[in-house]
Amino acid sequence: MYQTLLTELQDGNLVITINRPDKLNALNKDVIQELGNAIDEVYNNSEIKTAIITGAGEKAFVAGADISEFTSLDASGGESLAKKGQEHVFDKIENCPKPVIAAVNGFALGGGCELAMACHFRVASENAKFGQPEVNLGLIPGYGGTQRLTQLIGKGKAMELLMTADMVNAAEAKELGLVNHVWPLADLMVKAREICQKIQGKAPIAITKVIYCANEAARGDADGFANEIKRFGECFATEDMREGTGAFVEKRKAVFKGK
Repeated sequence: MYQTLLTELQDGNLVITINRPDKLNALNKDVIQELGNAIDEVYNNSEIKTAIITGAGEKAFVAGADISEFTSLDASGGESLAKKGQEHVFDKIENCPKPVIAAVNGFALGGGCELAMACHFRVASENAKFGQPEVNLGLIPGYGGTQRLTQLIGKGKAMELLMTADMVNAAEAKELGLVNHVWPLADLMVKAREICQKIQGKAPIAITKVIYCANEAARGDADGFANEIKRFGECFATEDMREGTGAFVEKRKAVFKGK
């Protein structure tokens, strides 16, 4: 189905693996196109409840963009490249109504770091390294890196990393709040799947509303509080809310249907 990706749907969880290990899973036009298509599948396939994005091999999640595709571009071409990537992949992931987790195995640099940051949260292997080295190329991040890095770790540290092009290891990334958990590489996917299974046990409509509200908070949306109130109210019209509150009162496990 895909030339640059591997996909596996198991127990409601779709694992999307970027499969260019010989190129350290670098993002080229084909990967961007296929990633967008895979995320469309997450949106549209009712069997998919959660998704994990990771990279093939043990060295890299995504080591960056394919720089060879940049050399022929002028200003409008560069802007078009960034706009297409943002709309087709990065923004689509961030706004996905179902949880998308990044399982970062190895290097997540440039576009790879941006891809991880577009996901709803990140878990990492002990050998993971993060960075935005674009200034080394006379560029800046174009897939949301300046915005999402600042949202996640704060302006001061984001400014330093964006201007120095320094990398941070997994332990420092966790300390900064860039990743939620760090595990041995052998445990990474097992643990990521466990988190997805836990999320799948919660009310799907409520999970979607959490994603939308938290995204608004990260953007500093002026309507964030009002939207939370509105969505809180909307939950009261769902069968899941009746089931969840009923199960709590009856001291049993809730069985949510996403209705």
